[in-house]
Amino acid sequence: MRNTNIEQLWQCLKSGLSGNIMAGPCAVESHEQLVQVAEFLKNSGISILRAGAFKPRTLPGSFQGLGKEGVRIIHDICKQYDLISISEVMDIRDLDYMVQRIDIIQVGSRNMFNYSMLKELARVGKPILLKRGLMATLNEFINAAEYIRQGNEMIMMCERGIRSFDTATRNILDLSCVPILKQNTDFPVVVDLSHSLGRKDIMIPMAKASMAAGADMIMLEVHPEPQKALSDAKQQLSLYEFERFLENMKLQNA
Repeated sequence: MRNTNIEQLWQCLKSGLSGNIMAGPCAVESHEQLVQVAEFLKNSGISILRAGAFKPRTLPGSFQGLGKEGVRIIHDICKQYDLISISEVMDIRDLDYMVQRIDIIQVGSRNMFNYSMLKELARVGKPILLKRGLMATLNEFINAAEYIRQGNEMIMMCERGIRSFDTATRNILDLSCVPILKQNTDFPVVVDLSHSLGRKDIMIPMAKASMAAGADMIMLEVHPEPQKALSDAKQQLSLYEFERFLENMKLQNA
């Protein structure tokens, strides 16, 4: 499904021909780990692999990702398995390197207000997935997309939860933003279940609710051995759990 023609790739994303799920590990930890996930996704009919190479972490001593080596691993494996790649850019200085190797460039919640980066992304001729900032209003979110839109119309808006006083979930998943974004923009809308919820036990009903609200795609994290993951272990589905997740989503669409 990996498409080297950017316009065709974008049309596939907008029309849903690429499927409505993007999945993969929170972070690339090794070549072997990503091969396991990529092979499983391919056999499950998933065409978009998400994986982090540069990882923004609250604690400086935490696993920060494999950096450019991780980008290279994502590129090589997606090429091998004919998958579309998506990964987050953290620094403008890494942008050109990533654009040459990654199909969809992700802007994380911490960089939604990084207007210098957004201006640079306006010149990038590839789809951009823009995540909502942790404390961003919908107007701020839409305005951030407008920075990119000055030169690049290929934008996907991603709701990934906003900060709250509650601790039942990692963040508060604001599903009301999905129909509002659909009404006020012409961009595809993605819901990131893993980073918004931070837990797996309610992922299926929230995925169904996301699609019912009008989301074009959902994003979630999958790891061969979540208990051994170097980041976000509690929110990553095992391959078996992801298989059960897909079966439940198919039942909804039956």
